[in-house]
Amino acid sequence: MRLSVLDQSVAVAGRPHEQSIRNTVALARHCETLGYERFWVSEHHNHPTIVGTAPEIVMAAIAATTERIRIGSAGIMLPHYSPFKVAEVFRVLDALAPGRIDMGLGRAPGSDGRTAFALNPAANERPEHFPADVRDLMAWVQNEPLVNGHPFAAVKAFPQGATSPEIWILGSSDYGAQVAALFGLPYCYAWFFSDGAGGERAIDLYKRSYRPSERHPVPHCGLCVWALAAPTMEEAQYHLTSRVLSRINRDRGILGPLTSPDEAAKMLAPHDPARIEKIRRDSFVGTGPEVMDRIVALKEQVGVDEMAVVTWTYDEAVRRQSYTELAKAF
Repeated sequence: MRLSVLDQSVAVAGRPHEQSIRNTVALARHCETLGYERFWVSEHHNHPTIVGTAPEIVMAAIAATTERIRIGSAGIMLPHYSPFKVAEVFRVLDALAPGRIDMGLGRAPGSDGRTAFALNPAANERPEHFPADVRDLMAWVQNEPLVNGHPFAAVKAFPQGATSPEIWILGSSDYGAQVAALFGLPYCYAWFFSDGAGGERAIDLYKRSYRPSERHPVPHCGLCVWALAAPTMEEAQYHLTSRVLSRINRDRGILGPLTSPDEAAKMLAPHDPARIEKIRRDSFVGTGPEVMDRIVALKEQVGVDEMAVVTWTYDEAVRRQSYTELAKAF
């Protein structure tokens, strides 16, 4: 099993947003020393909880300060952008870190409809073109011919080199699984986003409908889960409190920075104890070995090749410690 990291540059109460971005870069260096396979960064817009809006820029900063770990987007929300421009950006990233770049692509807006329109006035039409955009992007980023009769067949994406980014399709529904299978690409399911609902079905659909490609003759898939490890279960549950409040607020349409565990506990007091308990019970929290056992069990249950972990904590040192505990257990 390969173990990787997803980071979302989460806003924290009382901390400048720029610190969240710098913490992402520092965490990538930390996770490289721990032996993690990949470090992926997300793309969200107009989101007061998640302030990572430009993964390609963060990836460049990480590339400049790491040597081994693979660096990826999770993902580039392709309907916002020209596939050709995305290909150019990732060709530059591959020049900075040859053979270490993952291009994770998503179809979801990563925002609300108005924000998607602000990013791209033609955004309402682009999701329909997602498969064709993926096809063109694959050709440009891998320096291969576009389909016959393509109006941009003579256009090349530079810089070119001996390596090219590894393309992944990311998603939390059957759609992404089908696109990944169609083009013979690796696929990662956002288990943490949907609490696993539909995840096993999507992975099974991906495997059953997979069309082998030259680069990926067999299907390759992964899951991303939310997890938090600490020296004791009590500590892990304490730090989870911030995430519990964030989850409950998200379900109520309230978005904002992560609050401290003590403040979150006060704000949770009026809410349904059964709902709070369910979130705690379903979360991958505990000591490193306890959390790793659950990660491995889920990997075997669903039948995937890789697992990635995303962790939110109020205290950055606690988050770094969580990844250390997991790496030790792994």
